[in-house]
Amino acid sequence: MRASEGDEDAFAALVRRHTSRLLALAQHLLGNRSDAEDAVQDAFLSAWRQLPEFRHNASFSSWMYRIVTNRCLNTMRHRPHPLPLDTVPEPAAADVDSSPPRAAESDAATAALARALLELRPELRVCWVLRELHGLHYDEIAHVVGASEQTVRGRLFRARRALMEAMRPWR
Repeated sequence: MRASEGDEDAFAALVRRHTSRLLALAQHLLGNRSDAEDAVQDAFLSAWRQLPEFRHNASFSSWMYRIVTNRCLNTMRHRPHPLPLDTVPEPAAADVDSSPPRAAESDAATAALARALLELRPELRVCWVLRELHGLHYDEIAHVVGASEQTVRGRLFRARRALMEAMRPWR
């Protein structure tokens, strides 16, 4: 890997290739764009410094997922209080073909899911976001969060159960 040999252009190409996915991950975990951008920027700075030690036993993207996830978990642990509701991401735009009442209901359900997700314990939220929104396999999630696959499965079970309970009024 040319980037690990100090090639700044090669590293810049990696940054361009991975930024959007990592930013989406951080925003799902932290709940707002500003904190997400800070976490991803810090992660890339850390990666640049640690690149000579990168062992290539995992993919670069998997390594970056781990660094970004750790940055996000540190941010969540050091927040003085829970997120205010105005940091919940805006729901996706309504389908043009749907009726206004149906669109309003869909928007409200999406907002309720976003709030429920932000209320999950950080370790549950990380596993759920990596699996359900980013499509990582259990072994990849285990590598990213530094836990066993069995632990990941348990966290996903608890996250899904909590989200199902929170979304019960919407069924």
